[in-house]
Amino acid sequence: MSILNKTLSRRELLKLGGLAGLAGALGASRLARAETAAQPAQSVLPQVPRRVLGKTQQTIPILLMGGSSRFDQKFDPRFAEACRFGVNYFDMADCYAGGTSETALGGFLERSGKRKDIWITTKSCDHSPAGLVRILDRSLERMKTDHVDLFFLHALKDSIHLSPEMARLSEQLKKDGKIRFFGFSCHGPTSVELLNKAAGLPWIDAIMFKYNFREYGNKELNAAMDACHKANIGLIAMKTQGSAVSFEDRIKPFEGGKFTRHQAVLKAVWADERITAAVSEMDTLEKLKQNIAAAIDPEKLSDAERAALQQYAQATEHLYCRGCDHICGSALPEGIQVGAALRCLMYHDAYGNPQKARETFASLPAEARQFAGLDFSKAATLCPHQVDIGKHMQRAMTVLV
Repeated sequence: MSILNKTLSRRELLKLGGLAGLAGALGASRLARAETAAQPAQSVLPQVPRRVLGKTQQTIPILLMGGSSRFDQKFDPRFAEACRFGVNYFDMADCYAGGTSETALGGFLERSGKRKDIWITTKSCDHSPAGLVRILDRSLERMKTDHVDLFFLHALKDSIHLSPEMARLSEQLKKDGKIRFFGFSCHGPTSVELLNKAAGLPWIDAIMFKYNFREYGNKELNAAMDACHKANIGLIAMKTQGSAVSFEDRIKPFEGGKFTRHQAVLKAVWADERITAAVSEMDTLEKLKQNIAAAIDPEKLSDAERAALQQYAQATEHLYCRGCDHICGSALPEGIQVGAALRCLMYHDAYGNPQKARETFASLPAEARQFAGLDFSKAATLCPHQVDIGKHMQRAMTVLV
């Protein structure tokens, strides 16, 4: 059996010292820069399991390397370490870290010679046909490659862009050899609409969307996922942690089991047979090795662990912003983006990445950042989930500027 598809036995895990031992082994490894990058395929190390990505008929690891954080432009060990354990799918975008994520990956590919072993997904924030082609060409240049495996319309909000013209363009890009597959990413209030429309479009190969343990009971989203799964569209989960923002008490280790809460929510997402993989922004080696350990361990969540996750979701329901700005925004001045601001706060508080939080907040339009002293009380009364918008927005102004 191929090491890429091998399921690790409990005995083999114990040889590695269990999850803690695996994490320790990963942390102890000191990769020589060029030497590690050029290592041959592993024959001993356990590999992250793989699944087929819908109609692409290609296998990808269930854990994907997110590219929105900043990478070392000379040599970032996360690329090489991820590959060592079969995480050979890198999720990029033209806009991530000002384009430096793509240039860092391009440098790694050039030095390692691993392009044929790597799956690259990148995205365009410009949803016009001309703009999309321009951004794709720039991304290819940055990453020193002549094609990407999957190309997304990034952060899609309006289904108008899923047009016959876009269908023709996607097919032309495939014929030109610049992309292998095409789709879109989404995480806003129109996600259900977008998934439902995509289910009837044969030229959509894959979709990356927000899905986490808080969404399990969302009947509309689940119906849309069912439709896409039936249409054999590959589904990739992002923003899986579903973390509440503005916790005074930091997220504690998941109680009641062997996994941390962060590992547990990934395990819960992977348990959904409709989901091919989950993308994770692993901005440190420590996060990378913990997620790899969770992916490799064959043990599933226990009923008690699932119940604890559900209790956590219910207890923090009033802290989790779902980005439905069209509701609370009706009581606010034009231009205020509650969902975007609280997403930045999530990066700061829950993901522990203040740099990304501040950079993302700074990239918002000026009017979206000018809410100091604004009264959010009426907006809060409109929130269907009773989120204390004023409290969180006040904290956002404190930590993000």
